[in-house]
Amino acid sequence: MPLSLTINIFCFKVNGLEILLLSIFCIDRTSPFFTAIVINLPWLVVKYMFLLPGLLVLLAILIFPIGFTVRLSLSSWDSFYPGLDFIGLENYIRLFTDDSRFWEAFGRLSLLSLTTVFLQYIIGFSLALLVWKEIRFQRLFRVLFLIPMMTTPVIMTVVWRTFFHESLGPVNDFFSLFGMQPLWLSSEILSKFTVILVEVWQWTPFMFLLLLAGLLSLPKEPYLAASIDGAGPVRTFVYVTFPLMAPISIGAIIIRLIEASKIMDTVYVLTSGGPGTSTETSSFYIFIKGLREFQFGYSAALSITYLIIMIISFTVIAKILVKLMVRGE
Repeated sequence: MPLSLTINIFCFKVNGLEILLLSIFCIDRTSPFFTAIVINLPWLVVKYMFLLPGLLVLLAILIFPIGFTVRLSLSSWDSFYPGLDFIGLENYIRLFTDDSRFWEAFGRLSLLSLTTVFLQYIIGFSLALLVWKEIRFQRLFRVLFLIPMMTTPVIMTVVWRTFFHESLGPVNDFFSLFGMQPLWLSSEILSKFTVILVEVWQWTPFMFLLLLAGLLSLPKEPYLAASIDGAGPVRTFVYVTFPLMAPISIGAIIIRLIEASKIMDTVYVLTSGGPGTSTETSSFYIFIKGLREFQFGYSAALSITYLIIMIISFTVIAKILVKLMVRGE
C-alpha cells in the first residue's frame, strides 16, 4: 500500500515562551481522502481565489444597491427631510392603499410590453424565415433588417416624434390628402399606438437576430425526414421548425419582455406620459416620484415592489410559455 508521510513543524510564542509543535501524518495515497484533500484542495483554493474578484464586483454593483434601496424604502427621505430615518412600512402601505396611479401605470406597461413583444416575435420570426433560405441579396437583407437596432433609441424617438407631429410631420401631410388629420400624440388611443409602433420598429431586429441564429443552428435531419414523408412548407414549419425553435423562442421572448418592462426613454421623449397619464408606465412614474418630486424613500418602495412583481411575473410567463410551446412538457 503506497503511503505518504507528511511532517509539519510549527513554531509560535506564548507569553515570551517559544513552543514547537510537531505533527506527523501518514496517509494512504490511493485513498479518496488523499485525493480530495492533498491533490484537489490546492486547485480548489486557486479556482475560488480567481472567482473572488468577480464575486466582490457582483456584491458591489448588485447586492449593495438593492440592499440600500430596501433601506431607503423604509425611510421618509425627500427634498424637505433628507436622511435615512426609519418609518417602517409606511411607504408600502401608502402604495397599496392610496396610489392608484402606480397600478394604472403598471396596467398600461403590461399592455404595451406584451403587445410590442408579441408583434416583435411575429415580425422577427417572419423576417428570419425569409432570409434563412438561400435568396438573392440575402446578406443585404440581413444587414438592412438590423439597421433600426444600430441607431440610438432616444435620437430615433425624436425623429419619430417629428414624423408624427400633428402640424409639421410628414405623416399628417400624407393623411391630409384624404381629408384626415389624426392626433397621433394627443389622443389616448393613438398615442399608445405610436409608442407601440416605435418600440416594434426599434427592437424587432433584436428578435430577428436571435431567431435567425436559432434557425441557422437547427439540424438538417428532421427536414430530410419531413421531405421524404411528403410534408409541405406549412406542415414542416408546424411540426418541425416551430417545435425545434421553441427553446430559443422562449429565451428571446423573455429577454425582450424584460427589456420592454423598462420602457422609459420612448415614452419620455415621444409623449412624456401624455396626454394626461395615458402612456405613463411604471418606470416613468417611478422616475417622476424620484427625480421630479424628489420623494426618494417612496420611489425606492415603488422600485422594490416593481422588482418583486416583475420577478414573479416573468417566472409565471416562462412556465406558461414552456407548456404552450414545448411539446411533451
